[in-house]
Amino acid sequence: MSNPVSRMTATIKRPAGLLITLTVSLIFATTSFAQPVARDFVGVTAGYSLSPNITYHRAGGMDLKLDVYRPRGNESPNPTLVYIHGGGWTNGSKESSALTFLPYLEMGWSVVNVAYRLAEVAHAPAAVEDTRCALRWIYRNAEQYGFDRDAIVVTGNSAGGHLALTTGMLQEADGLDAQCPGDRMRTWNIGPRNTDPLRVAGIINWYGITDVLDLLDTGPGTSGNFTEAWLGSAENKRSTAARVSPMNMIRSDLPPVLTVHGTNDTIVPYDHGVRLHRALDEAGVPNQLVTVDGGGHGGFSYDEMSYIYSEIREFLGQLAL
Repeated sequence: MSNPVSRMTATIKRPAGLLITLTVSLIFATTSFAQPVARDFVGVTAGYSLSPNITYHRAGGMDLKLDVYRPRGNESPNPTLVYIHGGGWTNGSKESSALTFLPYLEMGWSVVNVAYRLAEVAHAPAAVEDTRCALRWIYRNAEQYGFDRDAIVVTGNSAGGHLALTTGMLQEADGLDAQCPGDRMRTWNIGPRNTDPLRVAGIINWYGITDVLDLLDTGPGTSGNFTEAWLGSAENKRSTAARVSPMNMIRSDLPPVLTVHGTNDTIVPYDHGVRLHRALDEAGVPNQLVTVDGGGHGGFSYDEMSYIYSEIREFLGQLAL
């Protein structure tokens, strides 16, 4: 693939009193824009159908669910966002994250909102296996739901950013797809087989963990606590942490990656985004690091979010999505 991401880094400065001078950040600033924006979201409400709580996999005695948002009346394959919620692999839910992907609904994309096993149900690498199986489900059911297999983008925040990276970076040879169901509910000669290689068009990583072993080694504290909880007490937890770390999955044929990270993130260090960016550069993988100067673990301002989404739209445009 030729390099579709021409600008590799972007930084949002946060000095006191500075407003980011982007037209997109002024969308809600004047009354003249208020009604068109309201109409846009009314259009989203009226223009989408929701298929909730579809079982994509059964693991550990529980049904794993996802929700599918589809534009009404769309008959052609549609660009599709796979959204994976955060919460340190220990909490959070797909329902609590639904507002996060509204910008993609406004753009007319299909969205698949994925739940996975949390630490209290199953330790690592269960969540990684689950989200890979969700991607497998999307491949198997693309015709039924109108997903464009060539235009799948996976995204998430924090632990969801980590899972977005692993979902898009892993290969079948890594062995974490082995528990994904086959085509048990399909006639043998219909649809893609379970052995089809999984490929996404791009990954959008919001301050995700890129080196799980690094957080495990931080000791007591916010990051170390949720990492310990996810890895559990097994003797092989260090090898598991290495196995599920995106930094150990770098290769030249990865899909393009956009990372968003704040320099003052005290939960997932900014260094995780920087190291990933450098490693992808060295491997020749198209990628971009959007730095929020002074930003923490999310909670970005309106201007910062406007800027970030302008970068995301440019990223998607360069991928022809």
